[in-house]
Amino acid sequence: MAKKAYVDEDECIGCESCVEICPEAFELTDEMKAHVISEDCAEECIQEAIDTCPTECIHWAD
Repeated sequence: MAKKAYVDEDECIGCESCVEICPEAFELTDEMKAHVISEDCAEECIQEAIDTCPTECIHWAD
């Protein structure tokens, strides 16, 4: 079963690092907060976005 990611939008600062690293999985909302748009990409790509996020607001769902 594939892992699912989520973004704690209250913690997101809109730096766009996740969008730059994994644009097939993340986009910014009109409020400049990251949002998961697709799980159809490599877990490694999402993990790199998680590891790069300066506010650590991207997580794997339990």
